[in-house]
Amino acid sequence: MDQGELAGQIVSAFDGMSAQLQSAARYVLDRPEDVALLSMREQARQAGVQPATMTRLAQYLGLDGYEAVRDIHAAAVRSRGVGFAGKAGVQVASQRLKGDHALVADMLRSLAGQIAHLAEPSTIERLVTTAKALTAARRVYCLGMRSSHAVAWHLHYILSLIGEKSVMLHGAGGTDGDVLGRATGEDLLIAASVLPYTRLTIELAEYAAGRGVPIVAVTDSEVAPLAQLADHLIIVPTASPSFFHTMTQAFIVSEVLGALVAGQAGEGAIEALRRFDEQGIALKTHLTQRPPRKRPQRDIQ
Repeated sequence: MDQGELAGQIVSAFDGMSAQLQSAARYVLDRPEDVALLSMREQARQAGVQPATMTRLAQYLGLDGYEAVRDIHAAAVRSRGVGFAGKAGVQVASQRLKGDHALVADMLRSLAGQIAHLAEPSTIERLVTTAKALTAARRVYCLGMRSSHAVAWHLHYILSLIGEKSVMLHGAGGTDGDVLGRATGEDLLIAASVLPYTRLTIELAEYAAGRGVPIVAVTDSEVAPLAQLADHLIIVPTASPSFFHTMTQAFIVSEVLGALVAGQAGEGAIEALRRFDEQGIALKTHLTQRPPRKRPQRDIQ
């Protein structure tokens, strides 16, 4: 069994697992480099479960013990070389609580490794395929709440510069999902949500899917609630040495998708951007000349 087969088996069996086994399974899916490199006890601590739970997970999957899970992931790491993300995982674990400077260094190294993960061929293929779906859609509904709101808004803003198809579900006055009543299978909903998942985001995505609207999910796991609804799935790592999960990778995804759609739209996007530039000039939207610096007045004696 290789790492891909094991991941597929975990996803298939996930719904039947207990809550503790699901926590352990999520860790294995989301932190493959750490599974290969960290001890079982450290992995259990980071997953928030007892070490015995990791062993029970392996047995639930038909393996003799958790060492078999680690061996599968170690083989995958050896086959492609130990990447920066794997090294960053070890460094985060060993340098935790070593002071402000170490925390800054850990966070930057972790982000760099996650960005490298986004650049893997399989993720690039998902991004290109998703962008084609966005380009082909009649309308694109953008949905994200709490920490994911800014990600959805960022993509909406980029798309609004190059056309009129983007609709932001920002829900002023509790009207979050009202415009989804007009969505059809010719449209597309792109929804962003990471752990802890916002209930209303999932409910609106379920409603849209029930109406036959294709779903693009930007989320943090193959077993996340949005992933179960997705026609197009993009996984964004969110682990961080900080107490707060990072949204950097999700922002990168929104920028990449926006750039791809602009390129696929061709002359139509260029013309839309030309109109935007003309409007900005007419309304003096952007600062074009730095105002003179005001010097403090001095009393003349």
